[in-house]
Amino acid sequence: MTHYIALIHKEADSGYGVSFPDVPGVIAVGDTLDSALHEAGVALGFAFEDWAGERPMPRTLDELRKDAEFLEWSADAVVAAVTPASGIAEAA
Repeated sequence: MTHYIALIHKEADSGYGVSFPDVPGVIAVGDTLDSALHEAGVALGFAFEDWAGERPMPRTLDELRKDAEFLEWSADAVVAAVTPASGIAEAA
């Protein structure tokens, strides 16, 4: 099963925000870390349902660590692997 590296950021007065270096524009937010990770999988699933063309190929963490932009974005983030949720259309 394919997973994408996610960056999780948390400010003191906000929820947990999740973004994906390899899937720009797809984000998720949750009040707790668990809910943010769940919502991140759902967000990826929705994004890929209607994706035009080939899905972006996820890079490995080792590959991402060679990317200066990733290093800057991940400096104060939790790094996690998220699998896109499947069956989104049936659940909606």
